[in-house]
Amino acid sequence: MSKTKRKTQPTNKVGGRLWIDKDDSAFLGHGRVELLALIGETGSISAAARAMSMSYKAAWDAVDAMNNLADRPLVERTAGGKRGGGTRLTQEGRRIVTMFREVEAEYRHFLSRLSDGLTDFTHFHQLMRRFSLKTSARNQFLGKITKVTHGAVNGEVALDLGTGDHIVAIITNASIDDLGLEVGREVYALIKSSAPILVTGDTPLRTSARNRLCGTVVRCIEGAVNGEVALELVGGKLLTAIITNESIRSLGLKEGVAACALIKASNIILAVND
Repeated sequence: MSKTKRKTQPTNKVGGRLWIDKDDSAFLGHGRVELLALIGETGSISAAARAMSMSYKAAWDAVDAMNNLADRPLVERTAGGKRGGGTRLTQEGRRIVTMFREVEAEYRHFLSRLSDGLTDFTHFHQLMRRFSLKTSARNQFLGKITKVTHGAVNGEVALDLGTGDHIVAIITNASIDDLGLEVGREVYALIKSSAPILVTGDTPLRTSARNRLCGTVVRCIEGAVNGEVALELVGGKLLTAIITNESIRSLGLKEGVAACALIKASNIILAVND
């Protein structure tokens, strides 16, 4: 006669990933901080990427995102080295790594204690999932609103990116009200990589594009048809544009070349964290 085994009641255990918010905006996570730490140890973003089993491109994307959201760059390029340059953590980058690890240790201790007393885990898990936001926009800049102008249907929102760069977005008046946009509030400006039009040379152009962000090409990678161009702006933030390989060649785009990105105000999406 076989005995029926009693099913063991599953044990609820709280898990999660820690994100450090900067002015109520998601900024740093464990993976990004590990990448920063490895860059600091190796002095090479490619070596750091290999150690984390990441592609070189994914590592650069993460670095670009962090530098764009930080008040001061966390990673900077250095001259010299076998390939003519390398990367290193800035003082701010080292401070961020130390700070995150201290907070993470406390966070793990908190989760351990929470697991012991949590009973309604399913509800808690569903609630936490709502806090995660993903977007297909390649460029994400954190800026502060300096001016809001209402029109008949649409309005203009001017942003200071905090590094000497300014942009203007056109959105509906209803969106301005729904998002609670007002002078002094920090918002995300989302720009798809297909939106920027790149130009080179000193000849002034008259275009309908409201925004003109200038800098230096720091990365240029050609693909099968299109290529990716990373432009380091004056303040150190990175803007990525996807253009055709033919355009890359005709414009003579390569590392070190000065270029500007023209972006229509209607191509900028604004987002807030409530």
